Amino acid sequence: MNADAIYIHRISSGTGGGDTPNPQTADSGMTLGSLFDGSGGFPLGGLLAGITPLWASEIEPFPIRVTTKRLPSVKHLGDISTVDGAKIAPVDIITFGSPCTDMSVAGKRAGLDGRQSCLFYQAVRIVKEMRCATDGKYPRFIVWENVPGAFSSNKGEDFKAVLEAVCSVKDESISVPGPPKGKWANAGTVVGDGFSLAWRVLDAQ
Repeated sequence: MNADAIYIHRISSGTGGGDTPNPQTADSGMTLGSLFDGSGGFPLGGLLAGITPLWASEIEPFPIRVTTKRLPSVKHLGDISTVDGAKIAPVDIITFGSPCTDMSVAGKRAGLDGRQSCLFYQAVRIVKEMRCATDGKYPRFIVWENVPGAFSSNKGEDFKAVLEAVCSVKDESISVPGPPKGKWANAGTVVGDGFSLAWRVLDAQ
């Protein structure tokens, strides 16, 4: 797998900033749910930042055994396609590292419409269902992680679709323009009415 990873997040209006709390001295009071959980990387990161993970969705048996052992308080929801965002515990943050298989430069590059990578839209569906059920209160943040191949997948159109899908959580009418020089930058932002979105490539090693 590529050592780099794209991280993209959406921030609702009215959320504060500040330093990451020391997990030994502070509890942020925030909660987290993890889709495509794998072996619990996002929940572990949340714990280290004083954030409480409440639930996770994963289908592979071995990662589930790992997180069940290491994070016994986290509820496992199973297959993402069966999860109803309106019926699970509301959380401040939903994280999702949706399958990169179809967008990675190491794969066949079927793109966002591929059998695996299209599961990204299941995560967006769950976010919208939770927002609807909580009158737009939860989640306050969403974090998507994927490979840099997402930038070039389908000649850049797939990453544009990702940005528009994330923006649609707050505004269905938003159309995100393509990159000015035909190539997505390693970092960028979209600012809308009452929300903002940012992405950045980080070294995952």
